Amino acid sequence: MKINPFRAWRPAADLAGKVAAVPYDVVDTAEASALAAGNKYSFLHVSRPEIDLAPGTPCDSEEAYHQAKKALDAMRDEGILSQDASPCLYAYRQIMGDHAQTGIVACFETDDYKNGILKRHEKTRNDKEDDRTRHILTLKAHTGPVFLTYRDDAIIDVLVAKAMAGEPAFDFTADDGIRHTAWRIDETDALVDAFAKVPCAYIADGHHRAAAAARAAAAKGGEYRRFMAVIFPAKQLKLLPYNRLVADLNGLVAEEFLAKVANVFTVTPAPDGEVASPCHVRLYLNGAWHDLAWDKPTGTDPVARLDVSVLQDRLLAPVLGIENPRKSPRISFMGGIRGTQALADAVDKGEAAAAFSMFPVTIDQMMDIADAGAVMPPKSTWFEPKLRSGLFVHSC
Repeated sequence: MKINPFRAWRPAADLAGKVAAVPYDVVDTAEASALAAGNKYSFLHVSRPEIDLAPGTPCDSEEAYHQAKKALDAMRDEGILSQDASPCLYAYRQIMGDHAQTGIVACFETDDYKNGILKRHEKTRNDKEDDRTRHILTLKAHTGPVFLTYRDDAIIDVLVAKAMAGEPAFDFTADDGIRHTAWRIDETDALVDAFAKVPCAYIADGHHRAAAAARAAAAKGGEYRRFMAVIFPAKQLKLLPYNRLVADLNGLVAEEFLAKVANVFTVTPAPDGEVASPCHVRLYLNGAWHDLAWDKPTGTDPVARLDVSVLQDRLLAPVLGIENPRKSPRISFMGGIRGTQALADAVDKGEAAAAFSMFPVTIDQMMDIADAGAVMPPKSTWFEPKLRSGLFVHSC
């Protein structure tokens, strides 16, 4: 695996907290507009440029991409972002409560993505690839980092700890309480050599950004053949559940549906929506939580053994008729960061007929599936904390 130092565009330490923005794909236009209101420094002006255009302007319109470039150019011209004089790497630490994770910000090779050294576990959608590809080509930059992970390496741990001993390039706590700190690494040879001995890495989040980077590289070559990512050791990552909401019960009344559920799973009353172990799902229906349990699946297929697969194969498809959760409008998904009460609230308000609270997939399960060349079911993993955009930009 190759990692490359690069000359990042980044904000000064006193502006980093104002520039940093949530990823473009975790907020809609209204949410992005509210977050950026009154803050000309927010990177959402680049990643969600439709917030600065006429209401109703599509986020994937030609006008939106040109507005994004205009916003990025202005940030550079006004000195909100400045480019490092020489190529370097960066150590980037995030702290959320008692959880900390530290990764290396670098540029990675699209060739490594294409040849499987950077492994995937999700399918991508053409429309989302199109959007990110056009964003890269119009801005001539990678503005949102891909989130990578690798199996832990003691030598790299030592080198990263050493890099964190100096003065940070920025250190701030965002409005959501997550602390972000980064250190510039000018002496890069040891880390480059250490990562060269790592046989592979895994895309944890950002499959569409990585795919778009590969498409842009195929079209343009040159510096487009490298894309920006943050790579973390697997042991440091925190996965939360990715929960499910269904719009209807497929023509069944609640009692009929629950009876069919009981034919598939062991059903018992539950005090809340918190799932304590695998082979359990919590169902919220008619104001009450139910625990659904099953025996640990046998067999060698790592995908079939996932809780999300068991729920899909035994209940969502055969009972509710949701055959393809990637495309069905009758199912929606909610990240575990919002908690189980948000699921109950959605059902109680009539926004969904029932909700399912999941136990999180483990990082080892994700890596095993990627190693097998398999694909995880949609919306299986939710990583927290999320990487912020705008702290590092890679120019092509």
